[in-house]
Amino acid sequence: MTRPNILVIQADQMTALCLSAYGKPYAITPNIDKMAENGTTFTNGYCNNPVCGPSRASMMTGRLPSDVGVFDNGAEFLPSEPTYAHYLRKLGYKTTLSGKMHFVGPDQLHGFEERLTTDIYPSDFAWTMDWDKTDDAYAPSVMSLLSVVESGHCERNLQLDYDEEVFIAARKELYDHARSSDERPFMLHVSFTQPHNPFVAGRKYWDMYEGRDIPEPEVPFIPYEDRDPWSQRYFMTIRQDEFDITPKQLENSRRAYFAMVTHIDELVGGLIETLENIGQLDNTFVFLVSDHGEMLGERGMWFKFNPYESSLRVPMIMQGPGVKAGHKEEALASLVDLMPTFADIANGGTFDGYVSPVDGRSLLERPDPNSLENRVFIESTGESLYGPAFIMIEGRKKLVYTRTDPKMFFDMDADPLELDNLAEAPEHQDQINRMFTAMMERWDEEALEVRIRTSQKKRMFVHDAMKHGRFPTWDFGPEYDPGKVYVRGGTEPSTTATKQRGRFPYVPVTPPQFPRGAKK
Repeated sequence: MTRPNILVIQADQMTALCLSAYGKPYAITPNIDKMAENGTTFTNGYCNNPVCGPSRASMMTGRLPSDVGVFDNGAEFLPSEPTYAHYLRKLGYKTTLSGKMHFVGPDQLHGFEERLTTDIYPSDFAWTMDWDKTDDAYAPSVMSLLSVVESGHCERNLQLDYDEEVFIAARKELYDHARSSDERPFMLHVSFTQPHNPFVAGRKYWDMYEGRDIPEPEVPFIPYEDRDPWSQRYFMTIRQDEFDITPKQLENSRRAYFAMVTHIDELVGGLIETLENIGQLDNTFVFLVSDHGEMLGERGMWFKFNPYESSLRVPMIMQGPGVKAGHKEEALASLVDLMPTFADIANGGTFDGYVSPVDGRSLLERPDPNSLENRVFIESTGESLYGPAFIMIEGRKKLVYTRTDPKMFFDMDADPLELDNLAEAPEHQDQINRMFTAMMERWDEEALEVRIRTSQKKRMFVHDAMKHGRFPTWDFGPEYDPGKVYVRGGTEPSTTATKQRGRFPYVPVTPPQFPRGAKK
């Protein structure tokens, strides 16, 4: 039996809470809707850290980001950490990456046999957080509300350029694999940069929302003085004090975001269509995920870096051989579950060859939604904080803790918008104490903070030192040999025969009916 392929389609900063598959039909997404109809939607899917680099490291290793030392967007992802790309290579898969993965450090592959594009963000320590800067909340990437104020549409921008390049490279890779003699199953990870801010959509997708109702945030703007301490710090971190967002800017930002999601949906459809064209759709597991969510004006907040649902909730949709069609899986899931899922698929059953402990559990086997095993651990170790923050979700209860702030506890069944902090409610103290004990068993808070602060200091020193003299780069550029793609070599003079090899489905060269030199 032919082993199944794996295609992962990843969006950047796409909250689940704008998709029809999650009961929020704000964005136009016919292809994602079809994926949900043909597969299983994990209705309670979470990231494990609401920021790009740490979230992607946890997804690739199946471990929480603090366990692999990726604390923020400027932290090195060590090449010695096993990823799903390493495990799948050992299991006989061709592993390929097209698009963004926010690797920091000289290793820009992390187990992928081939990478088809460069990245879009820094690979050095430039975006290292500094918790010693307590006098003025800041973000090393200089986030601000310009993404909101200047929202709208365009003909071209960097994000459109990048996602187009990623899609074309990925589609070509699928056709190249079909045209090759490589009999290995493939694992292709395609990672786009939309709908990450800035909130500027291509005109085609923007126009699709003309005359369409753009729903306002479910929770309107919360004044600074009424926010919890974490949200107050975040307000200053993204320089929200510099702008008063107008209703039109809010509408434009949300319209552009939904339009970018529609663009991603079109790319999803294009990749699935390509699988069908090469005859591999029925033999391929397809996953749709994002690295974290987007607040999109909920509570008057933007982007991510906070403990609320719009920031943490991510789409997790899976279709493939034997996957339940149209199924809504309510058990909690998170991105650390992807790596063991891929390993189980590649192994043809439960994989037990991990060389280090993993936090994730295969999506092929879910816990009972009513059991104590139905829980997710999330951490935040970067912006808007002065110490590590821990989030634990058990069923529909969420506990949030960082040493500088009062605890927050939400019952998301009774209070899905997280407006009523029940941390002091007597009737919830038993569960809060039990969950807090589980948190402290999972994380050594004091030791982790020492590790993070030490890492920050070392990285900031190294980055500053490298500015003196020639500044090296850890950039990555894909190799490209036109001689292997087009008719550039003279060793095989038959232009027709060379071009013929690129035809799919392949048609053998037809021998002449009346070959020259043949005896009559």
